[in-house]
Amino acid sequence: MTNFITGLIGIAGVCTFLGIMLWWIKAVPLIIICVLVMALLIYDFYQSLRANGNGAG
Repeated sequence: MTNFITGLIGIAGVCTFLGIMLWWIKAVPLIIICVLVMALLIYDFYQSLRANGNGAG
């Protein structure tokens, strides 16, 4: 459960930072790159929780 909570806090922090940055810098290639990177981050977080058993093992 600890990995889940800390992961969500980290992802929320990164999303907040990138959201503010993308709000000020409205370049389409940067937006595409950030969206793809965030999708990979969330996918990796899901995979790590699934493989780790969410810390229960």
